[in-house]
Amino acid sequence: MATTAPTNERARYRDNPSVVTVLRSPRLLTREALAGLVVALALIPEAISFSIIAGVDPRVGLFSSFVMAVTIAFVGGRPAMISAATGAVALVIAPIMRDHGFDYFIATVLLAGVLQIVLAVLGVARLMRFIPRSVMVGFVNALAILVLIAQLPHLFGVPWLVYPLVVVGVAVIVLLPRLQKVVPSPLIAVVLLTGAVLVFGWSVPNVGDQGELPRALPELFIPQVPLTLETLGIIGPTAFAMALVGLMESLLTAKLVDDITDTRSNKTRESWGQGVANLLSGVFGGMGGCAVIGQTMINVKVSGARSRVSTFLAGVFVLLLVVVLGDVVALIPMAALVAVMIMVVISTFDWHSIRPSTLRRMPVSETLVMVVTVVVVVITHNLAIGVIVGVLVAMVLFARRVAHFQSVTRTVTDASGDAGAPARAEAHYVVEGELFFASSNDLTTQFSYVHDPDHVVIDLSRSHIWDASTVAALDAIETKYERLGKTVELRGLNAASVSMRDRMTGQLGGEG
Repeated sequence: MATTAPTNERARYRDNPSVVTVLRSPRLLTREALAGLVVALALIPEAISFSIIAGVDPRVGLFSSFVMAVTIAFVGGRPAMISAATGAVALVIAPIMRDHGFDYFIATVLLAGVLQIVLAVLGVARLMRFIPRSVMVGFVNALAILVLIAQLPHLFGVPWLVYPLVVVGVAVIVLLPRLQKVVPSPLIAVVLLTGAVLVFGWSVPNVGDQGELPRALPELFIPQVPLTLETLGIIGPTAFAMALVGLMESLLTAKLVDDITDTRSNKTRESWGQGVANLLSGVFGGMGGCAVIGQTMINVKVSGARSRVSTFLAGVFVLLLVVVLGDVVALIPMAALVAVMIMVVISTFDWHSIRPSTLRRMPVSETLVMVVTVVVVVITHNLAIGVIVGVLVAMVLFARRVAHFQSVTRTVTDASGDAGAPARAEAHYVVEGELFFASSNDLTTQFSYVHDPDHVVIDLSRSHIWDASTVAALDAIETKYERLGKTVELRGLNAASVSMRDRMTGQLGGEG
């Protein structure tokens, strides 16, 4: 017992410290605060870029990142996860801004928040169990590729000085943790590169070039749209798509953080928390968003943050940096932030999944699902579409694989009759495997109807009936034998299979 307490205490501090624990520990508070600062620096240029994608003022994305990060720190179900304005949401909602204007844009964000809360109440988080590991790996790898693609505009058509600055930034982030781990190495890289650019007067692209930073605090904004069915018809489909995309990205990111930290999170709370965050974002004129994988990886994997404090401070620092220290933030070279994001790509990508040894051991179907997920996400730049396609492909391949597990074995024997009665020939079939639509559709073709004797026994003790397709197939088999004047006896059905067959047999129509 004496050795258990210190071990548990270390685990509590390392894995999932509470907010109270962090606030009482200067070391943990420093770690969480510095992690939040690094995340805020990485959020600013991306929020500006996503605002441009959505067709709105940069302030809309920045205020959204601030409101969502602060809100989700209180109501979210996954500590240390970062929520802010995202590219996927910006792509979904951009047509509303283009075709109907800002008021309809904000109304869409508000409706999406309401829909996310409704979906959370309906238990959408439980659907996460149906996402296979291969799709998760594809999701992670695709995100890493998208983050890398997002850096390319900052690496092409730029002064040559950008390239050595990026290399130095990556080197600092990689090597510095070997000397010290108190201050996150990405923050030191940003400070060093910014200082070098200012001291030597180098002319390289900086954060200020991405768009004008706000000078005032966000204000309440109530969209002026008519409360009619016509308005609902305009914003409804887009709001529903935004709600689904946001929930899917957030829940998948939460699961990824769970795996990294070896802890569990409340996915239902995260779902309605995202809805609340989007509602508040819209109320303050923000574009909404969801969990952001890149900044979450900076927070959790690179900086080592584990609590809600880092998420809260990331939002606070975004507001302070752009409103109070906007002139200073504008001077940060984009090369420094590109270096940080490149390290995020390297740490996020699942390199084990593409090793030759892994590919040799992994079933081809699993690798195919991962590749399909990656390709669809990269082509569409939409994580939700990629995940949905990946799940569908996995379902089809699984059904195809399971369908081959069914087998039918036939033997013909002479069965003894009653006392004094002659023996009679009997065909005995043993059906093995799970019987559902994919496997039972071919079941009717595996019997020798014409050549079998007058009595046929079908042994189902090694199988299980799962759906109406199987009941229809068995009905069809019996019907074919009856037309030939032969009798069929089904044996060995378990209780669940008997119950399903009794409910549906003879009620499905046709002979199958």
